[in-house]
Order: sequence, then structure tokens, then C-alpha cells
Amino acid sequence: MESNRRVPAWAAALVGLVAGAVATGVSLLAAGVVKPGAFPVLAVGDAAVDLSPPWLKDWAIRTFGEADKTVLLAGVLTVLAALAAGVGVLSSRDTRYGQAVLACLGGIGLLAVLTRPGAGPADAVPALAGTAAGMVALSRLIRPRFVRRSLASGPGSPRPWFGGDPETAPVPPVMQAGEERYSLDRRGLLTGLLGGVVVAGATGAAGRLLSGGTEVDAARAGLALPTPSTSARPVPAGADLKIRGLSPFFTPNRDFYRVDTALIVPRVDPREWTLKIHGMVDRPVELTFADLMRRPLVEADVTLCCVSNEVGGPYIGNARWLGARLADLLREAGVQREADMLLSTSDDGWTCGTPVDVVMDGRDALLAVAMNGEALPVDHGFPARQVVPGLYGYVSATKWVTEIKLTRFDRDEAYWTPKGWAAKGPVKTQSRIDLPKPGTTLPPGRTVIAGVAWAQHKGVDAVEVRIDGGPWRQARLAEAPTADTWRQWVIDDWDAAPGRHTIEVRATDATGYTQTAAKAPVAPDGATGWHAVEVTVA
Repeated sequence: MESNRRVPAWAAALVGLVAGAVATGVSLLAAGVVKPGAFPVLAVGDAAVDLSPPWLKDWAIRTFGEADKTVLLAGVLTVLAALAAGVGVLSSRDTRYGQAVLACLGGIGLLAVLTRPGAGPADAVPALAGTAAGMVALSRLIRPRFVRRSLASGPGSPRPWFGGDPETAPVPPVMQAGEERYSLDRRGLLTGLLGGVVVAGATGAAGRLLSGGTEVDAARAGLALPTPSTSARPVPAGADLKIRGLSPFFTPNRDFYRVDTALIVPRVDPREWTLKIHGMVDRPVELTFADLMRRPLVEADVTLCCVSNEVGGPYIGNARWLGARLADLLREAGVQREADMLLSTSDDGWTCGTPVDVVMDGRDALLAVAMNGEALPVDHGFPARQVVPGLYGYVSATKWVTEIKLTRFDRDEAYWTPKGWAAKGPVKTQSRIDLPKPGTTLPPGRTVIAGVAWAQHKGVDAVEVRIDGGPWRQARLAEAPTADTWRQWVIDDWDAAPGRHTIEVRATDATGYTQTAAKAPVAPDGATGWHAVEVTVA
């Protein structure tokens, strides 16, 4: 094979980057035809999430919040770019070296794709097509384009790579008459690189279009929500204290927290969506979205909370949901006596284990299709998701749900359980200070202290606040329509004196339990402790 040693390292690195971009674009196009989840970059990212130890996931959520997935994808792409540049440099020595590394990278992508839940033989096509395209691009782009020239002029001439016509540019005086020299054809190289960029961009754009995002957005926008057969209780006039900076009673959809393992949000066409209920049932059930929308749908106001929410954290929100009762669906399927677990599966393969008795005890456990008066946002589970009051989301709130298997906790495990989290996750009674914000400087005088408290499916009976370790003071509670939502609270007559102050809060639920001061981390079943903020009055 012809040696490529004359190609400068920087040019070889650019060749590797463009070849990698071509491989990525072609694989994305093939995934758009086969299945969006078969995109190798996405599969590698998902595998990285699955293989990460729990402490690393907790750190990522604490550090990056809801941007953790964006950071991970950016990291994967950065690593791929660095590897692609290295492939180009290796290929400047011998193209076979670079192609061998490309084949290894393609193999990693193929393995990641084929080990995803529900993968089939056709899912191998994007990884194979992308690898082949990258190897072809690398071979064509790295092939040296040299122009042979004879001695033409005297000293002081610039090197042709930096300017001038490579056929007529002068050569250095050390060359003897009749000698020949070679210079890289910069124009030919740049033309090839631009061609590769065009191919990568065009295939990538086509792949995104074929992935169905536009059709799903249109289907969601055109969805007419039916009138609920059972409406939610009217929200009491005093449920929202309307204090600026205090979390509103209903969390707007755009502000509702999102914590899940999906690097790229599944876009599920409701015309193709089905829900399968099977396992330890007498009559397996399969529903289409049209079937679901024809069922009696009920409204319910429910606060959801993530188990990874630190004390005082943001991963909690309240919304009005519309959906079918899960208990009714399970009764139609005929749950067998021995079954104690719903193992629900998301479109992207994530699984969740929910206690059967909780779903069947009369609470508003829903297969939801709408949130705050509109079809579920894609980020929050469109076309359908689970909502179960009183349980942390990792054991109840499956988004993009496509399957519910009736089984037992001693036979099956959901996604988070083998990673050290509790199999069952009832929400712990908690409270949070929204005002004043931590670290703020306040003027002396009367100051508002306000926040929210929650104890889903038990209800909040009291909230107490203390300052600088002094006596506890009862806060005024806002109204709440049900025990399944949070409650706002306020103390509006604190006479703030100059100095540094620590404000603490605790809640008591309807069972008489007062949240503990003992601090515990989020793992394995939710954080505990009193939320405290420090402020300066000056």
C-alpha cells in the first residue's frame, strides 16, 4: 500500500474528523430508516449510563442537574472526535491502521446497539453502514495528492504549501538542477474535505427527518383531549398564596423537572403506540392509543418527586393529570393473587417496579395522556406515562410506557434496583424554603419566609420554621385540594435583625410523623433532614 507519510499531521487529523463525521451521518440516516434507537452514538451513550456506578450518576445529577444528558452526549461526541482525529493521524502512516481502528469503533457501536433492550438483527445496519462509509471516506481522503515539480528558480522563494501555484513556485537553493520535489495539493485536499462535510451534513439531516420527530410533534399538536369522565376537585381559592418567588401551586409544563435515563427523548407516534399488559394475569390486554382515548378518563392533581432530590432540591413539581385509571386496566386483565409488582417498560427499554397494592388501593394512579390541560409534552412521556401518587418516580412514573408485566418482586428487578436503590420507594415527608433564597442579603425589618411541603397520599398537617436554633413557629398553610399535592406555607412577619441568620423548616404529615433532622443521602430510598438556608441582613 502507498505510504501517506507526506501528509502533514494537522491535515491527517482533519481527514480523520471528516471521515468520522461521514460515519456518524450515514449511521444516523440508516437509524432513521431502521429505528432511531439503533443510532450507535446514542447506544454507546445509553450503555455508558447503564454501566456507570450509582455514585457517578448521583454526582452528575447534583453537578449538572437536568443538563446531565447534554453533558454526557457532548462528552461522547468529544471523545469520538478525538478518536477520529487520531484515526486520521494513524492513517498518515498507513491507511490500514486507521481503518482497523475505525472497524474497532464500529464494533463497539454495534455491540452497544445489539445489547439494548428489544434489539433485533436489523438494528445492526446503522453501525455497519456508518463504519463502511467512514472507512471509504478515510481511504479516499487520506490518499496523498502530490504535484511533481522540477527546479524552476533561485533562492528566497516561498514554500509552495503556504501560497503560490504548486506547478510554478520556486524551490529552495539547496536543490540541484534536475531534481524533482513534491508538494501537497492543498486545493484537492480541501475540496475532498468539503465534499465529506457535505455528505455528513446531508445524511445527518436526512436521518433526523426520518426519525419521525416532525410527525410526532404534529400528532401531539393536533390531539384533541376528551372531556374527563371525572373532573379533579376544584382548587381552593387559597391554594396558591401568589407570593413572588414561591413555587406556584401548579408547576408550568416548561418548568417541570425532568430526570430520566433517555439521552435522546423517545419520539413515539401515537398511531403506532400500543400498551401490552401481560404476565401474571388471566386475560392479557393490548391497547392502542385510540383505545386509550375512548376509555373513561379522569383528572387528578398529583405532585411528583424524584428520589434523587436532595433536601431542598428542585426535582419536584405539581400538575393536573388526565388519564385512565390503572386499577381499572388491571382489573380487566385479571391480576393473579400472587402478583405483587408491576414491571413497566419504557419505549427506550427503561424499567420500573411498582407495588400492585399501591396502585389498587383507591388512589389516583393513572395511565396519563395529558398534563396541565395539554397533551403530555414529549419530554414528559407523550403519548402515555404512569402517574402514581405517593411513590418516587423511579418506582412509579414510567414515561413513554409501552408494556406492563404483572410479576413479583422476588422474581424480577427494575432498572434501578440492581444498582443499589430500594425496590419500593414511598415518598418521604419533606419541606423546602423557597424564600428567602440561600446566600441573599436582606434589608432589616419585616421579611417573608415561604416555601412548599409535601407528603403525597398522606397530606401535610403542619409546617414549622425556626431561626438561629430558636423556638419553632407555626407557619400559615395554604389550602390543598387533596393529600396528593404539595402545600404552600408562609411566615410573613419575621422581623429580620442585622447579622447572619440560619432558617430551618420541618413538616408534619397527617399521620402525625414529623420529618427527622437526621441527614441521609438520596440513596437508597430518598434523602432526609431539615432544609436550611443562610441569609445576611444588612
